[in-house]
Amino acid sequence: MEMTRRHFEELVADALDTIPAQLTAAMDNVVVLVEARNDEEPDLLGIYEGVALTERDSTYGGVLPDRISIYQDAILSICHTDAEVVHEVAVTVVHEVAHHFGIDEDTLHALGWG
Repeated sequence: MEMTRRHFEELVADALDTIPAQLTAAMDNVVVLVEARNDEEPDLLGIYEGVALTERDSTYGGVLPDRISIYQDAILSICHTDAEVVHEVAVTVVHEVAHHFGIDEDTLHALGWG
């Protein structure tokens, strides 16, 4: 499956737009990036790196933004149609944003966002 970076970034933006406004308004000090692949885990579809909102306290401050990376090549490698890409991007974006809110892997899998 092939797709331009621009189109893939639009799919990520569309996925972010599906998150309720109350939640996106609560997102703090986080950036969402599209990258080709994770160097250490090439099959990884996305990753959240940072301090979850539920773990921040009064000492949190003066830090670089948390990062949500969505890996285009990894997602495209497991998809065969545009519809599959749209679905996988949406699931991956929601999954990583959920980590920003402190939701763990087990809970996400139980909710169907694995």
